[in-house]
Amino acid sequence: MEFKFSTKASRKDAIYIIEDAKDAVYPTGLSDAEAEYVRRLVKEEVSIIPINHYDSTLFMVSLPACNSQELLAETLRKKGADLCGRINALKLPDVTIHNTSSFGAAAIHLAEGLALSNYQFLKYKTEPSKKENRLKTIAFDKGSATKPQLAELQTVIDAVYAARTLVNEPLNAMTAVDLANAFEKMGKDSGFKVKVLHKKAIEKEGMGGLLAVNLGSQDPPTFTIMEHKPAKALNAKPIVLVGKGVVYDTGGLSLKPTPNSMDRMKSDMSGAALVGATMQAIAQLNLPLHVIALVPATDNRPGENAYVPGDVITMYSGATVEVLNTDAEGRLLLGDALHWAKRYNPELVLDFATLTGAASVAVGEHGIVCMGTADERVKTQLRAAGERQYERLVEYPLWSEYGEQIKSDIADIKNVGGPSGGAITAGKFLEHFTSYPWMHFDIAGVSFATAKRNYQTIGGTAFGLRMLLDFLQSYTA
Repeated sequence: MEFKFSTKASRKDAIYIIEDAKDAVYPTGLSDAEAEYVRRLVKEEVSIIPINHYDSTLFMVSLPACNSQELLAETLRKKGADLCGRINALKLPDVTIHNTSSFGAAAIHLAEGLALSNYQFLKYKTEPSKKENRLKTIAFDKGSATKPQLAELQTVIDAVYAARTLVNEPLNAMTAVDLANAFEKMGKDSGFKVKVLHKKAIEKEGMGGLLAVNLGSQDPPTFTIMEHKPAKALNAKPIVLVGKGVVYDTGGLSLKPTPNSMDRMKSDMSGAALVGATMQAIAQLNLPLHVIALVPATDNRPGENAYVPGDVITMYSGATVEVLNTDAEGRLLLGDALHWAKRYNPELVLDFATLTGAASVAVGEHGIVCMGTADERVKTQLRAAGERQYERLVEYPLWSEYGEQIKSDIADIKNVGGPSGGAITAGKFLEHFTSYPWMHFDIAGVSFATAKRNYQTIGGTAFGLRMLLDFLQSYTA
């Protein structure tokens, strides 16, 4: 998707954002009958009104009254998703947005929803051109957006597309090594540093969690380190992002059922895709922050010499873990990565993982379960970013009682905490490996869509990426 300024004052294939009010400004050139038609439908609360001419199609988008700018922005994104289907049905390759409303950012939010909804993953279609959306360009008149807004929008959409594509790739094209290679290419193209540790280096480091999960696979693990460090970073100590990179999760010997579970487990590396694509955006925007991203990656299979329930493993930190469920594998990888992060003396660590079904059950597809030890200032900034992007956060407690649930009789801790509080006991497990301000984001319920929902397309969603990038752009130490 390309965003640009309109170079001509044409009404051809255009979208006009108008006020839901008597003094709405309509485009010049509408006939009296057309203007009356628009007024009547606006009064009847029709929010998107097409006007078809022989040589062009106009869409009037009326802004409803909303309780907040955040809700208005989300309403516009959803209208953009609605428009996407209509525009592609008409096979229009480009449209121009004109904002005549009093909400200055209206065109940007509408275009964002339109572009997010226009994403497709057609790599494996034998005739992709028959399925491909026709819309390629969204233009703006000079009064509807600024040059920095367009540059930022392009960067965000490109990052979301990149994350979604990584998630949508099947395992036979996206092993742990393939994922590391993809990050190396992103780093080369966007200008951030990438270092990949392969199996021998991981063994030398003693990353027992990552290596245990990898025992059942013929494919080697990887540990990818990405870094953006501008000359004049605002933060003296780095912000570290950690993404779960389980490129496919069978559950190991604690095998998952296939329907509605294992069949979409290629998405278990959504956290890795999210932080990698965020690094791409950070570098392209040249944010004045020192940011490091860590991705431990492997698949989780029941073959080879797979780890079994009852095994005791030694983590990278030296802590011992009794494994009672091999399907609770993501926390083992993350534990190693969170301990690795200590070497940077980080200012803040944020991890993203499709970690528990409990989080999905709790908030479904409408928000992210989070928890952590960061101070209230950081939590407030995160919540505000989540509200602005409508990728909202629900914070869970990390009370000490949940820590009692993961105590082991024969090891330091165990990797599951029983039938209750599953999302929190998983968080308590991760907390064991931290010694710095930290937040955990469980994106299990939002990372993958089996049906289109507004501007979230089928497959990988990259839900959380826009929230994270918004937080980093507005971050104050």
